[in-house]
Amino acid sequence: MSRVIVYFAHPGQRHSRANSAMVKAAKTLEGITFVDLYAEYPRHDIDVEREQRRLLDHDVIVFQFPLYWYSTPSLLKEWQDLVLQHGFAYGHGGDNLTGKSMVLAITTGGSEEAYTSAGYQNYPIRSFLYPLEQTARLCGMTFVPPYVLFSALQADEKGAIVNHTSGYTKLLSALQDETFDFAKAEQQDTMTFSDLPMREKA
Repeated sequence: MSRVIVYFAHPGQRHSRANSAMVKAAKTLEGITFVDLYAEYPRHDIDVEREQRRLLDHDVIVFQFPLYWYSTPSLLKEWQDLVLQHGFAYGHGGDNLTGKSMVLAITTGGSEEAYTSAGYQNYPIRSFLYPLEQTARLCGMTFVPPYVLFSALQADEKGAIVNHTSGYTKLLSALQDETFDFAKAEQQDTMTFSDLPMREKA
């Protein structure tokens, strides 16, 4: 069994339907460590040593957040700046995260069509996540294609939140019980509830 931790960052979570449903689902999974960054650090006073211990204690690091101006919410960026220190996460002697996996579970207001060369965002969603992808690689981690819910603001009307949340539960469970197919995932740019790369249990 792999040890999975979910870091959730959403400054406006009380107004969120999709992320709130995802949080509720993640919290029901036995053995999954769940951290609400805005609840733990409302003043952004991050306990670096505690967070580094958490990283050491887990194999799979999941960051759940809504895409804010093509990036993470500010507290998650602050967390990265402080916790992923030289000598701990990268650089001389900084191999503590080597071999671990990073997974992004994100929601966007824009549609999937918007995140194309012909759409109003001009680029695919993966392009906006390159800083996080390179962070994972610099730290010796495996970067897993992001699990994405597009058009999150309209998701309830289309019944998409239930499917997305169910997929999120399956994703976290597969990462935990090691039925997630990392090799197959490498061939995907993103993941949704309908195309999760799974394999049969041994």
